[in-house]
Amino acid sequence: MIVHDQERQTFTLNTRRTTYQMKVDEYGVLLHTYYGRRVESRDLSGLVRYADRGFAPNPSEAGGRREYSLDILPQEYSTSGVGDFRLSSAEVELPDGSCLLDLRFTGAQVREGKYGLEGLPAFHGEGWETLSVTLRDPSSGLEVELLYGVWEEEDLITRAVRVTNAGAAAVRLRRVMSLCLDFCRGDLDMITFDGGHARERWPSRMPLRPGVQGVGSARGVSSHQHNPFVVLCERDAGEDHGMCWGAALLYSGGFTAQAERSQFEDVRLVMGPSPLCWTLAPGETFTAPEAALVCSPDGLTGMSHRFHRAVRRRLIRDPYEGRRRPVLVNNWEATYFDFNARKLLDLAGAAAPLGIELLVMDDGWFGQRNDDLRGLGDWVVNESKLPGGLEALVPQVKALGMRFGLWVEPEMVNEDSDLFRAHPDWALGAPGRPRARGRGQLVLDFSRQEVRAHIYDALKKVLDSAEVSYLKWDMNRSLTDVWSMALPADRQGELCHRYVLGVYEMLEQLRRDYPDMLIEGCSGGGGRFDLGMLYYTPQIWCSDNTDAIDRLKIQYGTSFCYPVSCVGSHVSVSPNEQNGRVTPMETRGVVAMGGTFGYEMDLGRCTEEERSVIRRQTADYKRHSRLIQEGDYYRLTDPFQAGDFTAWEHAGPDGREALVSLVNGATRAAPPFFSLRLKGLDPARRYRINGGEQLWGGDVLMYAGYPVPTPWGDYQSTQLYLEAVEESE
Repeated sequence: MIVHDQERQTFTLNTRRTTYQMKVDEYGVLLHTYYGRRVESRDLSGLVRYADRGFAPNPSEAGGRREYSLDILPQEYSTSGVGDFRLSSAEVELPDGSCLLDLRFTGAQVREGKYGLEGLPAFHGEGWETLSVTLRDPSSGLEVELLYGVWEEEDLITRAVRVTNAGAAAVRLRRVMSLCLDFCRGDLDMITFDGGHARERWPSRMPLRPGVQGVGSARGVSSHQHNPFVVLCERDAGEDHGMCWGAALLYSGGFTAQAERSQFEDVRLVMGPSPLCWTLAPGETFTAPEAALVCSPDGLTGMSHRFHRAVRRRLIRDPYEGRRRPVLVNNWEATYFDFNARKLLDLAGAAAPLGIELLVMDDGWFGQRNDDLRGLGDWVVNESKLPGGLEALVPQVKALGMRFGLWVEPEMVNEDSDLFRAHPDWALGAPGRPRARGRGQLVLDFSRQEVRAHIYDALKKVLDSAEVSYLKWDMNRSLTDVWSMALPADRQGELCHRYVLGVYEMLEQLRRDYPDMLIEGCSGGGGRFDLGMLYYTPQIWCSDNTDAIDRLKIQYGTSFCYPVSCVGSHVSVSPNEQNGRVTPMETRGVVAMGGTFGYEMDLGRCTEEERSVIRRQTADYKRHSRLIQEGDYYRLTDPFQAGDFTAWEHAGPDGREALVSLVNGATRAAPPFFSLRLKGLDPARRYRINGGEQLWGGDVLMYAGYPVPTPWGDYQSTQLYLEAVEESE
């Protein structure tokens, strides 16, 4: 609920459990007064402190009030060059060469429903209110519209920014942050989610130190290295207690997320697209991507649950809404480039009796694509591998009781391709300079409409030739040589953002043309795993690392913001092809059930015992899929802490059922006994575990714990299905 108190000039955004408030002061500065546990006060500006601080300049309107300085006040959207030396929300270059921006309040509007952003992802659906606040720089005429969306049910507040040039000359935007959040305290920790290819989203928690700290990406994508999601929290906050503030950017390009602890022990968090250099002509508007905020008074678990529910219900547009997604097998690790129609049909024939429902044909089906040095960009079926094309192959796959899926990498091109030979200028790269390659490929200029149209038309012919139920959209390198033939020299700084907008436009067109097709995003695994992509692709390949033990850490970190339903996770071979680790088939299945679930292996080479395990796994997944995909997710242990096992839980919101998964590490002689305390149960109920006769009290399982079985051998796993029994039983 949004309340505008016109007398006090306050704007209060109330959700079920939290309050966010801002206030226009006597000089038109929009102050941030509070964001935390819900309170009923109409004006929290008494929390704002004023003091005469050395070297803290005073705006001209303040006259002799030396205690009034932008450098010490908590602000809703900070400015640059006019007295606030902390992190700025916006930076501009004006026609006279100055870089000054002084934003003052001019008006506001509250309306029902959720604002939308043209060409950009955004939360949507019912149950929203919108607040629009307009600020203006009187000297330049620049207007900044701050947009706030409030979804009261799940304590979600979204923010976006529009900058309009209402002046008479062009200006250059150097920085436009999607959010600015000030805290009148410095005793906070910052959690970021970092790593690299094959080890994405490892949590890193550090106390905020004096100065600026943060993460970002200059790679043109949100990146494997740092995720556009951060948490600020109280020093003692844990899974079930303490104040936590989560901030996520709905953007798939380069970004920055920075926190500054100032000289006065307050904290400012800013987040937005980066780098940015955008020329804004008179009358034009630039829109910064949306950011999402969740404040949780009850720890990290509460924060995650709110994000999970909001992403599933108000962001992801899933063609399988209300239905179970299919269990798939991908041929990549089974065949790599060495496949033909017969091998694919053999794989499908081996998969169908095991309960697998979808065959995905990965890289190598088009052009002269027999390795990763040629063929990208030539989206024509290679009929030497697939005689008769998809028109011949897909009906044979369907006859085996399977659906069909396809891998594509539309944003890339090989120099050894018909496309590049015809249009070398369509790849990013400055004239007269050699271009860097990644995986033997260059990046197509998706900021150009003619490039997107050519690629889309070629893909559409393939997709229209047969019934394709699933599309995997991959991207296997970062952006280098960022220069476009289609932009003048003074607008080359716009290319990275225009590139992202082009990707979004094509994905949106795919959704319109093929509304029932499931699209999975991928960028060498988790290199573009962000809320922006989830608006277009309801699931994302979590990591190219399919080792079950490494995945425990990757999926743990991912879970802080992203729901299980979007986490692409498969069972692959053992020894694992990334690190050579040997793990049991049962354990690989348990870990893959922490995501969308599927297989990435040559099922025809499995033993009968392994086939039996796969049949049981697919049956178990189908039986528990709704609980896994839509239940409340609990991190029961931290795999980064020294321990004998890692455990997690999916619990029904009503507490009537739960699925607990546990994976042991390397075994040791004479191990101690452990009990695992569960969560999300009803303490007054009794539960049957895995259909056994013994009944367990919910209070016992949560407060005393369940005795963890003692493992025999490395990396063993246990799965417990708990079902509440009626009192009459």
